[in-house]
Amino acid sequence: MAADPNLAQRLLAGDRRALARAISLVENDDPAGWELVREVYPHTGRSTVVGITGAPGAGKSTLIAGLVKNRRAADRSVAVLSIDPSSPFTQGALLGDRIRLTEHFLDAGVFIRSMANRGALGGLSEASLQAALLMDAAGRDDVFLETVGVGQAEVDIIDHADTILLVLMPGGGDSVQALKAGIMEIPDIIVVNKADHPLTQTMVREIRGVLSLAPQGSWKVPILQTEAVDGRGIDELMDKLVEHRAHIESEGTLSRRRRHNLRNEVLALATHRMRRDIEQRLAEGDGFEKLIDDVVARRLDPASAAAMVLGQDVP
Repeated sequence: MAADPNLAQRLLAGDRRALARAISLVENDDPAGWELVREVYPHTGRSTVVGITGAPGAGKSTLIAGLVKNRRAADRSVAVLSIDPSSPFTQGALLGDRIRLTEHFLDAGVFIRSMANRGALGGLSEASLQAALLMDAAGRDDVFLETVGVGQAEVDIIDHADTILLVLMPGGGDSVQALKAGIMEIPDIIVVNKADHPLTQTMVREIRGVLSLAPQGSWKVPILQTEAVDGRGIDELMDKLVEHRAHIESEGTLSRRRRHNLRNEVLALATHRMRRDIEQRLAEGDGFEKLIDDVVARRLDPASAAAMVLGQDVP
């Protein structure tokens, strides 16, 4: 267990330092961190988890700052987890805690943390759900997950949140290409931020056109317009987030979605650990490099080489 034997109790009591320490342990793949998650896991499942995704520059951080302010006005405790690009040297978060959230740094009801995505293609690190679980266990009412903003590959945020919010910005490039991306298939709510732009209504019409082609479920994806810098539209957005939460709770979708999310998390962790174990085993000798030499020389195809690696039949 961790050096502090009372870390779990402090975390469950809402201690901010305990939460910060716990997340660091998990992020560093420390066995004490995983033991801590096992201990507090029965106390999770109470937070409202909102995933916020979208292209860089769309104003996600500013929007989150507005949502945090709204939640604090409602006397709800909040946690924000921002997934940042990794430093190629230290694997740490390059951007650090978001500058736009500085007004909340001294608020005990707000916990803000940045994590490195460490090259995760979907914009989220493999430890991000574990961090969200720890925030949940610490008693945070609302957890906001903000992804690094990598576009189409970012769809794995659906494996981490109860509600998905997609933030778009008019005039930020080829909006039609953005609409074609697979990321348009995942949101529960779409926000067009920086709505004072002259192309806002054009983008709204394009989004409606794309959504009309998608299968229609019991929840009709709303398109909201916000101006996060001055707070316009934030209250209406929060109302819609609350409405969506009530909807998925009433129809039983929330429990099914969380089961799906946790299933994928188990598979992701198993895959990550399996790859790590294979890499460690192959590093012990020069057999793997000889295998790659055969692939490079076209004496062996990659699929056969992979089968040999999985079968541990590497010379």
